[in-house]
Amino acid sequence: MPFDIYDFSSFTGWIDASLRAAMSPFWTIFTEFVLLGVAFLAFYAVVGLLLVYAERRVCAFMQCRVGPNRVGPWGLFQTVADLIKLLFKELIHIKKADKILFNLAPFIVIIASFFALAAIPFAKGLHAVDLNIGLFYVMAVSSVGVVGILLAGWSSNSKYSLIGAMRSGAQIISYELSVGLSLLVIVVLAGTLQLSEIVELQRDGWFLFKGHLPAVIAFIIFLIASTAEINRGPFDLAEAESELTAGFHTEYSGIKFAFFFLAEYMNMFIVASIAATVFLGGWMPLHIGSWDGFNHIMDYIPPFVWYAGKTAVIIYIIMLFKWTFPRLRIDQLLTLEWKYLLPINLFNILLMAFLVLMGWHF
Repeated sequence: MPFDIYDFSSFTGWIDASLRAAMSPFWTIFTEFVLLGVAFLAFYAVVGLLLVYAERRVCAFMQCRVGPNRVGPWGLFQTVADLIKLLFKELIHIKKADKILFNLAPFIVIIASFFALAAIPFAKGLHAVDLNIGLFYVMAVSSVGVVGILLAGWSSNSKYSLIGAMRSGAQIISYELSVGLSLLVIVVLAGTLQLSEIVELQRDGWFLFKGHLPAVIAFIIFLIASTAEINRGPFDLAEAESELTAGFHTEYSGIKFAFFFLAEYMNMFIVASIAATVFLGGWMPLHIGSWDGFNHIMDYIPPFVWYAGKTAVIIYIIMLFKWTFPRLRIDQLLTLEWKYLLPINLFNILLMAFLVLMGWHF
């Protein structure tokens, strides 16, 4: 069975050709945008609900509890019930809040994650946009989310929200450096920023293995820094319940609170997808050198299954971080970034550049 049997390019091309045969170019583009928007909204909602359920199961496993077990079989519909509850909850208006910015902030946070999701290749030929600067684009648009967080904290006219937003801003801006530099290590190895090409270059082996020690160090740093960047435990200083109630979204209720809640889980999905794509080959099967028989067997597994499996493993690791380690203090969090991760990253880039220059990688 040839590997290209799982190529979605022919399917998406057929949809485009059918629409162009039935409509004018303008309405074809418009219809495709609408279809993509609906697909992403549905995907966003389903993945968000599944990740909330998975979080509860992992938390219960770590704490020797049962977890959701009442609503639906194995508690599968518990997150659906929570969503319905949030949709019907009253939107409480804060008297002295800046109404425009207060209402705008959750939309900025959720739109930033939508932008980042658009460039991720889910399978061969299955991505919304394949930019030649895809990795740079994802890093740029994912940084916009911090604007929404700062606006939410400032516009709420609450000390808890403002302190949470300031912490989150300092944390995200600091750890973006390590996230970017760890990805830059792989860019040096791959020689391209285009995500589809990065995946294709891993046909004969994933970069985590082909890049030797620098790739392993970059992968570990990326996991740590990206966990901090999305405000997940043990780096959830912005939402420290014992100190700040709920941090920057303390004053939000109903669907606006749900936007912040959902964006956190989607950001976790996005960083896991980037890690799977850049370090673990994305949708590319596991191929080992000249092992033709083994490689042929691996090609039978659909690309989307490879992508979903790798992403799920990284999400599980990120969840284990939260339920294993105690929360850091803000000074410890910033010390970890500026005194340890950043210098290691800078040295690691030089090391990878030297290995590529000498041709000592696989």
